[in-house]
Amino acid sequence: MKRDLSDRAALQQSRLDASEDGAPINFGALTAGLGYALRRAQLASFKSFQQLFGESGITPAQYSALLIIELNPGLRQNQVSDALGIKRANFVGLIDKLEERRLVERIQAADRRSYALHLTEEGRKFMASLHALNTAQEQRLRAALTPQQRTLLLDALNAIVSSIDGVPARAGPPDEET
Repeated sequence: MKRDLSDRAALQQSRLDASEDGAPINFGALTAGLGYALRRAQLASFKSFQQLFGESGITPAQYSALLIIELNPGLRQNQVSDALGIKRANFVGLIDKLEERRLVERIQAADRRSYALHLTEEGRKFMASLHALNTAQEQRLRAALTPQQRTLLLDALNAIVSSIDGVPARAGPPDEET
């Protein structure tokens, strides 16, 4: 049976609440802060991602970019960076790395001022292995929550994004048991 989320939070906090000399660390308002909880969850997710994807040499941002490019071939660099919320200056370097690995290619767009992004043949083959890793990652994250908790969490996260970014919350795919 799954532990209650508050039990998990208490366990996690107990691992964090002692300094090197054994004195308790006062987390104050952080313990009830949504921003802090989101950051801790992001760190845990990235740690899991690195454990699974480590040998691939792919980061979460690179995987996201590859997936968007795979699903939307021909998008311009700025469209992909905007969709993912990655600063354009940082995105150029990210694409440079993927291009060096021969996973992505830039093709001059019709307006000749920008580049359309496409996966290379090697990139398409590589994505098959990354999809398997991502499935394992999603299963690992989903295992901590009941289906109802996953739905509530996704709805809540989308509501936060929507309220801050001023865009309608995205409807995700139906929650599947994996």
